[in-house]
Amino acid sequence: MRAVVVREFGGPERLVVEEVPDPVPGPGQVLIEVGAAAITFVDTQSRAGRGPVPAHRPGLPYTPGNGVGGTVVAVGPGVPEGLIGRRVISSLDGKGGYAELALAEAAGLVEPPGGMSLEDAVALLADGRTAVGLARAAAPEPGEWVLVEAAGGGVGSLLVQLAVRAGARVIGAASSQDKRGRAADLGAELTVDYTDPGWTATIREATGGLDVVFDGVGGQIGAAAASLLRDGGRISVYGMAGGSMTEPGDRVTRVGFPQVDMRELVEEALEAGLRPTIGQVLPLERAAEAHAAMEARTVTGKSLLIPGMPAGPRRPRRTAA
Repeated sequence: MRAVVVREFGGPERLVVEEVPDPVPGPGQVLIEVGAAAITFVDTQSRAGRGPVPAHRPGLPYTPGNGVGGTVVAVGPGVPEGLIGRRVISSLDGKGGYAELALAEAAGLVEPPGGMSLEDAVALLADGRTAVGLARAAAPEPGEWVLVEAAGGGVGSLLVQLAVRAGARVIGAASSQDKRGRAADLGAELTVDYTDPGWTATIREATGGLDVVFDGVGGQIGAAAASLLRDGGRISVYGMAGGSMTEPGDRVTRVGFPQVDMRELVEEALEAGLRPTIGQVLPLERAAEAHAAMEARTVTGKSLLIPGMPAGPRRPRRTAA
């Protein structure tokens, strides 16, 4: 089969397609013919050799990709043969997704709703699970001011939708006009450019103080966002694209991720009618291009790799209705 292989940590050019042996499902596993593989920002960090959790960094060589969708084509010992032919999505064991075939645990498979495209389902796999869990924990309430950082991204755009549905007044923060426009289309009452030195003053003037912050950026941006919270406000820290995790201090409440079954969160995201934004759809051979665009912050929404897609022009961005 064809798969993207990383043999040395480094830049996006380390992502190279190679012919590798087909994987064989073991006990409790299935083999998925991959129709779409999700790309996450953590993938780019792992490829560079600086993943957020050093103990979880993959050994070399490895194939990136922690989430796929496709068709079950084989099963391992102890797995019902009735799964063969089923359309499924699944998280993997941290790697293996950027390939034509991928192994997954049968117990973790989720079948998308019949009317949902495979691409949309994969776009909601990790990001939908994350957004639903974060929203459950922070529990925005009607009338509260909620700031969503990286509001045009995969998780951020879903958090905007969930907070708006909860009746909150949402502020979407993003670095480009395109991303801010997407947040506004999804219901954000106010959008700000967090590369503008005056962005915090704009928020403070509009709100007098925030009730909830969804911090997926960290670094200086996360620290500045935390400073906008009212005493006792809630902050959900879930990312460090800005270089470090935010330490909000004792003045506010840091909410964690709920201790629930991950499949439950995935299924809730799929059934909630959330609208994923798919920013780029590329073949395996252009994985390096996809990583470079993500690191440059030029992508709005989710990035996907399609193993069967010709290595031609990038498919235009598509937003689910």
